[in-house]
Amino acid sequence: MSTLAYTVADSATMVHRNLVRLQRYPTMIFSIIVMPVVVLLMMNYFFGGALGAALPGGSYIDYLTPGLLLFVPAFLTVSVSVAVNQDVTSGFINRLRSMATPPTAILTGHVVGAIIQGIIGLIVLLAAAFAMAFRPTAGLSDWLAALGLLLFMMVGMIWVAVAMGVIARSAESASNMPLPFLLLPYLGSGLVPTDSMPTGVRQFAEYQPFTPIANTIRGLLMGGDTGSWPWAVGWCAVFAIGGYVWAIRAFRRSVVS
Repeated sequence: MSTLAYTVADSATMVHRNLVRLQRYPTMIFSIIVMPVVVLLMMNYFFGGALGAALPGGSYIDYLTPGLLLFVPAFLTVSVSVAVNQDVTSGFINRLRSMATPPTAILTGHVVGAIIQGIIGLIVLLAAAFAMAFRPTAGLSDWLAALGLLLFMMVGMIWVAVAMGVIARSAESASNMPLPFLLLPYLGSGLVPTDSMPTGVRQFAEYQPFTPIANTIRGLLMGGDTGSWPWAVGWCAVFAIGGYVWAIRAFRRSVVS
């Protein structure tokens, strides 16, 4: 077999391992799949009446759902960071290194496994939203563009989480490092329009990474303004490229204990 073939085979093995391993940690499944749905239910039924009255058309679920889709990759960062750190600190990575397993195969297993989990989370969230009367106006090309942007962002978030898992000293530290990614979706335009925010908060919300991504996805799905798409794609590229480079370099520099 060629080097590429060995790398692909090792990557497939690592993907399978991470999916099987997920069954032992149901709390991780809860955070990725159930929590976004819980937030959707809470925001729509607790605050939807008041917030929807101030929106054009009065449909808060149509405004909320596109922004809430970003919660799935955000919540995914914690489980990825912890899983990677457990492999690093338990000595599992060292055993793989002794067998000359390519670093890309080791990390790709975590990335691809997480992407599969994230896609399942998005499907469940969208199904719940449709059951709650979410009615997008997007055509096929708009749906593909929106889902492509979501996948691009997810890949970037996962690579950043992998890097955090590699450099963290413990699983507890690994679970805390992605905290900013859990907070930023709440502090942007995902849940409420930034126009309603006080000046200082509005400026932060408008210029943080999640806002242009949420606005672009909302514009694609609901037929609104998509003028922020260059910023959205740019931020996704920063996360994906920066996270990948950071993860690979951190993995290579990690100390073999």
